Amino acid sequence: MKNELSTATLAGGCFWCTEALFKRLEGVSEVLPGYAGGHVDSPTYEEVCRGDTGHAEAIQIKFDPAKISYGKILEVFWNTHDPTTINRQGHDTGPQYRSVIFYHGEEQKKVAVESKEEIEKSKDYRNPVVTEILPFTNFFVAEDYHKNYYDKNMGRAYCDISITPKVHKLMEKYGDKLKEEYQSV
Repeated sequence: MKNELSTATLAGGCFWCTEALFKRLEGVSEVLPGYAGGHVDSPTYEEVCRGDTGHAEAIQIKFDPAKISYGKILEVFWNTHDPTTINRQGHDTGPQYRSVIFYHGEEQKKVAVESKEEIEKSKDYRNPVVTEILPFTNFFVAEDYHKNYYDKNMGRAYCDISITPKVHKLMEKYGDKLKEEYQSV
């Protein structure tokens, strides 16, 4: 009997970056880039980039909780982006790049709140953690050209500057949690 998959929806800046990271984790079966939390149905990338739809660039992760816990997914989330900057990740600025955990149900909310409290107590960050924890309301899958962007565009300047260092950090910190095909660059 196959284990039932769970869903996590996270926004941690550019979805090209977050998709590239989470798809490499053992126990993750699918990562879709898209738009979450806004007030416009089926927004386009251009609309979201204008910053007035209320959406964040996000990823929706399907994972096997018997292989990777929601708590471990959140640990990777906290450690692979800056949760202290409002509407910004690196060079990407605007409300679409804010840090948000969109929880699916009360158990995810509890785990998310506890994990945020742990990060705040850890003093790993000099500035306050501004990541929002919100109930999941919507997710719209991004246009096809955004899917697997990093793997299709390695060598492009944005990938080399913004994504590759995050992938290397993921490999260093979570090498034992990566799928076999991603254990080397």
